[in-house]
Amino acid sequence: MPKELLFVIGSLAHWIGWVVLAMGIYHLVRAISAGRESRAAWPLRRAALTGLSAIGLFALAHVFTGGGKGVALPLAWPDMHPLGWVVLICAVAAASHGTGAFTGITPEERRRRGMSALVSLGVGALCVAWIMVFKHPFRWLTGWMTLTAPTLGFIIAVTLGTTAVMGWVARSAESHDRARRFLTQVVLFVGAVVFMLPLAWLLVTSVKEDRDIASTEGLVWIPLRTQTVPYMDPKNPVFEGQYQGKTVTAVRDAGAPGGKHLYRITRPMYVSGYTFEATPDQMKQVPSEAPLVTLTDGDLKLTGMVVEDLPDGRRRVSILTPNERKGEVKVVSRAEVEPVRTPGMRWENYRDSLEFLPPEANNGLVYLKNTLILVVLSVLGTVLSCSVVAYGFSRLKFPGREMLFKVLLATMMLPAAVTLLPTFLIYRQLGWIDTLLPLWVPTFFASAFNVFLLRSFFQQIPFELEDAAKIDGCTYLKTFWSVLLPQVKPALTVVAIWTFLGAWNNFMGPLIYINSQENMPIAYALQLFQGQRAGEPGLLMAFTTLSVAPVLALFAFSQRYFIEGVTLSGLGGR
Repeated sequence: MPKELLFVIGSLAHWIGWVVLAMGIYHLVRAISAGRESRAAWPLRRAALTGLSAIGLFALAHVFTGGGKGVALPLAWPDMHPLGWVVLICAVAAASHGTGAFTGITPEERRRRGMSALVSLGVGALCVAWIMVFKHPFRWLTGWMTLTAPTLGFIIAVTLGTTAVMGWVARSAESHDRARRFLTQVVLFVGAVVFMLPLAWLLVTSVKEDRDIASTEGLVWIPLRTQTVPYMDPKNPVFEGQYQGKTVTAVRDAGAPGGKHLYRITRPMYVSGYTFEATPDQMKQVPSEAPLVTLTDGDLKLTGMVVEDLPDGRRRVSILTPNERKGEVKVVSRAEVEPVRTPGMRWENYRDSLEFLPPEANNGLVYLKNTLILVVLSVLGTVLSCSVVAYGFSRLKFPGREMLFKVLLATMMLPAAVTLLPTFLIYRQLGWIDTLLPLWVPTFFASAFNVFLLRSFFQQIPFELEDAAKIDGCTYLKTFWSVLLPQVKPALTVVAIWTFLGAWNNFMGPLIYINSQENMPIAYALQLFQGQRAGEPGLLMAFTTLSVAPVLALFAFSQRYFIEGVTLSGLGGR
C-alpha cells in the first residue's frame, strides 16, 4: 500500500480516535452520575469499550503515520478537481437516499428516495468519466500541525471537560431539556465572545505601547510596559514652569538677553514645540524617565538605564546591576540591548490623547458638554413631539387624518440630500450657522418613522382604557399623559435610545453647520483627531474608548428594553 495512503488512513484514525475518546468520557460520566441505585453495567462497559477503541485508533494512527516530532497532529487533505468534490457529494447523497429507499415507511417515499439515489449515482458517474477522460490530477496534501504542549493541553482540557459536563447534565431522561439549554447557553456564550472581540481589542490597544500595536510577533493581547527610572539628566535637563497660566514641561534651548533662557515646551502636547523666555529661578528641574534595558557582557547579564541617545543611533547606558558594575557607562547599538518590559497598561495614552486636543477644548470637556446638550435636547424633543403626533393620528378622529398620515409617511421617501441645501439656507438666514441650534431644534418637529412606530403601539391599547379615563373626568391631555403614555413606555425607551445613539454619533450635521472648536461635539472631534493622529493608533484607540464609554454605559443599563416584549392591553383576561 502506498505510503501516502497509509498516512491518510492514519490521520483519519487519529481524528476518529479523539471523537471516540470524547464519547467514552461522555458515557463514563453519565454512568457515574446516574447514582448507585440506578447504575447499570452496560454504560460502564460501553465507556470502557469506547476508551479501548480510542487507544487502538491512536496506536494505529501512530503506526501508519510514523509519529510526528514533538506535539503534532497529522493532517491530510485531498487536492483534486472541483468535479471530484461533486463526486464526493453525490456519493454521500446516494448512500443517504439509498438507505431511505430500503427503510422508507410508504411505497411512495421509498420510490422517491430510490430515484434520488439513482440520480446522484448518475451525476457522480458522469463526473468520474469526465475526470478519467481528461486525466485531472489527484493527490493528497499531508503534513503535521505542530502545537505547543500548553496549547494542546488547553484544547484537550476544554474538549473533554465540555464533554464531561454534557454527560453529567444529560444523565437522565428528565434532564435532556437541561442539557439542551446548557448547550444553547454555551453556543450563545461563544457567540458573545466572538462579537466582543473587537471591543476587547479596542480596550487592549488603548493601553498598549506603539511597538505592540504593529508587532512582528502577531497579535499582542497582553500589554507590556517598558520599565523606566527617574533620572536627572545633566546634559539635557527637563524643567517645569508656567506658560500662559498653565504648568508646562520644557527643555532649555538657548540663552536670551537679560539673564533669561529660551525654553522649548515638550508637554502638554497641544503646545509642544512652542518656545518662551524665563529666568532660571522661574523654572524647576524635574527628573526625566530613563528606560531600563538589559545587555550582555560575555557571560554576564547587565541591567542599565539609557541616559542618552546618540546621533549615530547608538545608546549610552549607565549600568545599574550587578552592584560591582554599577555606575559604569557603556555605548552600545540598539541591537545589543533589550528593553525591560513587564505586563502592564500604559494609562498615559488617555492623558496624551486629551493633551493633543486644542486648548479651547479644555481636555475634551467642551466636546462632552456640547454632545450632552445635543443628546438631552434631541431625546426630549423627539420623544415629546413624536408621541404627541402619534397620539393624535391614532386616538383622535378628525377630517383628513388618514390622508395627512400618508403625506407624513411620504416624507420618508425624500432623500436627505435633496433638502440639505434649502435647509442650510434657512438656517443661515436665521443666523444659526456655527451654533448647536440646527442640530437639536428640528427634533421638536416629529419625524415620520418614530411617529409611525409609536402610532402602531398606541393603536394596540384598548379604547376601554381611554373611555374609563374620560368617565373619571380626564381631559385629552391628561388621558395622554397619565393613561396612554405609560402603556407605551417600552416603545418610548427604544425611540429615546435610537435618538441618543443618533445624536451621539452624528457627524454630518456638525460637519455642515459647525465651524469653531468650542461648538464641536465628540463625533466631529473624533474624526478630526483621527485625521491628525492616524499614525499613533494607541492614542486614537484611547480617545475612541473615551468617546464610546457613555454609549456602552447606556447600553449596559438599557439593553433589556431592546428585547422586552410586553402586552399593552392593560386588561387581564381580555
